[in-house]
Amino acid sequence: MGSLIKVWDIPGGVHPPENKAQSLQLPLGRAPLPPTLVLPLNQHIGKRAKPVVEPGERVLGGQLLADADGIFSARVHAPTSGVVRAIEERLIPHPSGYSALSVVIDVDGKDEWVPLERCEDIEALDKTAILDKIRSAGVAGLGGAGFPTSVKLNPRADHNIHTLIINGTECEPYITADDILMQTRADEVIAGTRLLARLLNQPERVLIGIEDNKPKAIAALQSAAEGQGIDVVVFPTKYPSGGEKQLIQILTGQEVPSGQIPASIGVVCQNVGTTVAAWRAVRYGEPLVSRITTLVGEALDTQRNVEVLLGTPISFLLEEHGFDAAKASRLVMGGPMMGFALPDPTVPVIKTTNCILAPTKKELPPPLPAQACIRCGLCAEACPASLLPQQLLWYAQSEDYEKLEAHNLFDCIECGACSYVCPSHIPLVQYYRAAKGGIRQQRQEKEKSDRARRRFEFRQERIAKEEADKAAKREARKKAAEEAKRKLDQQAPAGDQPRPDPVASAKAKAAARQPTPEAQRAKLERNLEAARSSLERARQPLEPNEPGGEVSAEQLEKQKARIKQAELKLQEAEKKRQQLEQDATAAESQPSAATEPKADDPVSAAIARAQAKMQMSPENKLRSTLESLYKRLEKAEEKAAAAREAGDDKADALQQGADKLKQKIADAQKELSELTPSTVAEPSSASRHTGDAAGNAIEKAKARATAMATMSAEDKLRAQIDSVTARLDKARERLARAETENDENVEAFRSGVSKLEEKLKQLSEDR
Repeated sequence: MGSLIKVWDIPGGVHPPENKAQSLQLPLGRAPLPPTLVLPLNQHIGKRAKPVVEPGERVLGGQLLADADGIFSARVHAPTSGVVRAIEERLIPHPSGYSALSVVIDVDGKDEWVPLERCEDIEALDKTAILDKIRSAGVAGLGGAGFPTSVKLNPRADHNIHTLIINGTECEPYITADDILMQTRADEVIAGTRLLARLLNQPERVLIGIEDNKPKAIAALQSAAEGQGIDVVVFPTKYPSGGEKQLIQILTGQEVPSGQIPASIGVVCQNVGTTVAAWRAVRYGEPLVSRITTLVGEALDTQRNVEVLLGTPISFLLEEHGFDAAKASRLVMGGPMMGFALPDPTVPVIKTTNCILAPTKKELPPPLPAQACIRCGLCAEACPASLLPQQLLWYAQSEDYEKLEAHNLFDCIECGACSYVCPSHIPLVQYYRAAKGGIRQQRQEKEKSDRARRRFEFRQERIAKEEADKAAKREARKKAAEEAKRKLDQQAPAGDQPRPDPVASAKAKAAARQPTPEAQRAKLERNLEAARSSLERARQPLEPNEPGGEVSAEQLEKQKARIKQAELKLQEAEKKRQQLEQDATAAESQPSAATEPKADDPVSAAIARAQAKMQMSPENKLRSTLESLYKRLEKAEEKAAAAREAGDDKADALQQGADKLKQKIADAQKELSELTPSTVAEPSSASRHTGDAAGNAIEKAKARATAMATMSAEDKLRAQIDSVTARLDKARERLARAETENDENVEAFRSGVSKLEEKLKQLSEDR
């Protein structure tokens, strides 16, 4: 079947020794359970997963350990049962040798699993349900990239997929993990291919690409694919034909444009291992917790392919296969062309670990020292991406990132063909990897800088807008005052006629605002009915928080408090209604009394106080104001202290009100001292504070007022500015604390800061 499909050649490429026979002498095996599993949370491209378990928690096989954080992320599951020892930074297999957050499990050996959700009829599932199962299983690309499979199988609406390619090439020397998978599980490869084709709306062509150096795998796939509408395409062996873009070019003759993905030309490519993992996730509900890994190299007594649990320490696998550290030149994850040396043998197997290579020094000798480039051009001839490796090397050495991007550095697949043919033994791929990392870091720093700049610009715009709004409000108030003054002057009586009495005007306005007895009675009736309804609701039987449980003591206490509060409100409403009825009865029995102001009438009392205050001298007015402020301060201090003892969130706001009263007292003392420098107003004995915080504040205010009496105008202004500045600093601290604690009074604190800033600005202008 494969011979009938036309194939194309790719530029460049090399033919290194294959060395694939060593690991195919034995059948596929299964690695034993290790004592410890280390599962990094970033075994995929994208953001690392978020842990959902805690240290000390026992987990079962297949249980979710970490959930995906965003679209480009993948879940992590427990490969077997055990206890979570820690969630900590651990060294992971990566070219840079860095560590990552990992879940460490002490295996209990019982291998107990959570129930798996099997699906007997996949055809009954819709595409959304299938994608959800693949996403929930944490399936990511097993060919080496680690791209979340569910994202790749859900292309954009404007990407019309006409070709599905299953990659069984495995062109890297030594690696035979996909080969043994296709030999032993060809039926699952075909079933998975049909599942992916259904997700992609049955593309016109479904191809399985495989090199001609895998005869057993070719025969197994051709037998399983017969009559399924799937073409097994065999093509000549050449490295690196297993690269995604190179395989697409071989099977379709199309090239993926620079900077784009295969879906942009209507092609989706998946690895055979990923295809089987996706099918098993849908069919059996299995999360991705294991993979086939090739253990090969002459430093091992046993070379073979094994199915190994993710998180298994590589040192454990090496020990199981007779590793001789004295014979090994180094440990490599992956093949000799694209693999990288492991920083430590204790790092774990992850989703992209397809091979552990333990070669001897004779088998894979240390690289020779790099020499100067002789400009032979062999690297350019071997490059399968048609790049210019020589120029890329120069720009990478000089860190000319702009030129590197202009020469399409990110089209490099890091296959190592250029380094393989270089007669000067220059490690070209290492330079390219380092340059890519530098460019990515530069992009991140630029993005961070741009975000900071945008935040600063937004803040400046917000401040400018607030200042403009304040200026507009001040101008509006000024115009309104001028307009009111102009109208008052126009309405002034001619000649020496007296102006209207302000007290009489106030009485008239107050009388106009007084509600009628009928309106007062209706309002009280509504309040009374609402209080009764609240009491009835509070007395209703309680229901337990959990079905089948009992009402807790906390619920009963809260109910008692609600009933008590409702009863008090009902008593208050009934008392007000009775008072209104008594007043109405008294008014009917003594009609003349309706025209006389009552002693407890708040409006009449306020008018009387205003009339009395108008007759006072300025000094007596200030003394009266001080008496009132002292009383208010005493009550405010009591409320603030009670709130602090009760742990009320409003304690800071109440204390702020008390501080404002202290400042008003100080201001009044100052004015009084200016009127009578030799005399300082004393509070009445009923309101004098002795030994408490309020008394201390008053004494300090008196001292300041006495001191300011001898100051010049400039010194007084400077003292005021210092005082307001200190208050502003404290107000800003309270505001910052309130914002951090999400205090419900944060708006009040912010308003206080704004007022102090405005006052400080006015004082600075006066100065």
